[in-house]
Amino acid sequence: MLTQHSVQLFLKHNPALTISVLEKEAGLPKGTIAQTLAGTRSLNANHLAKLEPVLIKYGYLESLYTKARVIAVINHKGGVGKTTTTSSLGSALANRGFRVLLIDLDPQGNLSQILGVENPEQQVAHALLSDSPLPIVPISENLSLSPSDIELADTEVQLILKVGGDLRLKNKLKPILPNYDYVLIDCPPSLGKLTTSAMNAAHSCLITLLPEISAVKGVDSLLRRFMEVKENLNAELVVDGIVFTMVKKNSVHEGIKESVRQSVPCQIFKTQIKHLVDFQKSQIMQMPINSFASQSDAAKNYADFCDEYIDYLQIVK
Repeated sequence: MLTQHSVQLFLKHNPALTISVLEKEAGLPKGTIAQTLAGTRSLNANHLAKLEPVLIKYGYLESLYTKARVIAVINHKGGVGKTTTTSSLGSALANRGFRVLLIDLDPQGNLSQILGVENPEQQVAHALLSDSPLPIVPISENLSLSPSDIELADTEVQLILKVGGDLRLKNKLKPILPNYDYVLIDCPPSLGKLTTSAMNAAHSCLITLLPEISAVKGVDSLLRRFMEVKENLNAELVVDGIVFTMVKKNSVHEGIKESVRQSVPCQIFKTQIKHLVDFQKSQIMQMPINSFASQSDAAKNYADFCDEYIDYLQIVK
């Protein structure tokens, strides 16, 4: 059933659609949709009934716009931009009006620290081992965090022994998915129980990859683990693609990127995240990059990647 929120979400994902044309085709008064997007009016049942067949013609599917897309940000090597990508992409999506939840599933708790949440009293570990819901900490408009710290390391060991250990994160997410448009899970630098749980709970995986030999060598084992999860736990799981991070302008990085393009059988995003000092500065200040330096090249990197990622999702959906 078409709702006002699903209309807004569909149009945010498809900014090339002309609002005036949609209003005309649906027989709506001029300005109806524009005012709805601006938050100055609401769509009634009659508006929605007229809009539905028009939006379906342009690619609207109810199943795609009524629940959050859960994305596991993965790589079993540390220092390759997983946490920076989770926080920066999540913040960029929130700035575009999407409701975003970030889940810190790394016992190092770096994502939580970047967002200013340290030593959380309620955290992911408690929810995975009890009847407690996932803790939600508001960070900014449209952006929330489910935090963690080192306590999560013990939880990973316990999940191996718990009944349904691989399913617990997925089950905790189910009741809150209607509250969000995107859920991004920052995974630990390993292929253990926590990463498997994230992949089991996710609709897709986003791989961050530093274009250096030590990081690239592990891609095959990462993709093998993806296939194991897909074949045995989560048949609907897909890989959205690889985003290159901490890219330097030199012949070594250029050669490795080209090698990955030729050898890895998945989407390689055109937008590349450069090696820029503002990323380190923003982490020290415990702020996402677009809050720390919104006009910086670093912030623009993730704004551009956010746009490309949204466009890609519309194609694969």
